[in-house]
Amino acid sequence: MTTDENEQTSVEALSFETALAQLETIVRDLEQGNVPLEKSIELYTRGEALRKHCDKLLKAAEARVEKIQLDTAGKAAGAEPLGE
Repeated sequence: MTTDENEQTSVEALSFETALAQLETIVRDLEQGNVPLEKSIELYTRGEALRKHCDKLLKAAEARVEKIQLDTAGKAAGAEPLGE
């Protein structure tokens, strides 16, 4: 497994909140502009992976919310697990 694959796997294991916090830190570091070029490229690459992961998790959450069904009394019957 390559370093990129290891990094991607570790990103995929993160919760939305943890991934977002890491992404915010990366953005802050890059905006300060005092990061060496090679480190900037590494941070940008990781930031892009984190952004994609957060986007994927948000889309999955939106899909789950859209699947909430109302029963005949108008009460929420619950959410269906994604993929069913």
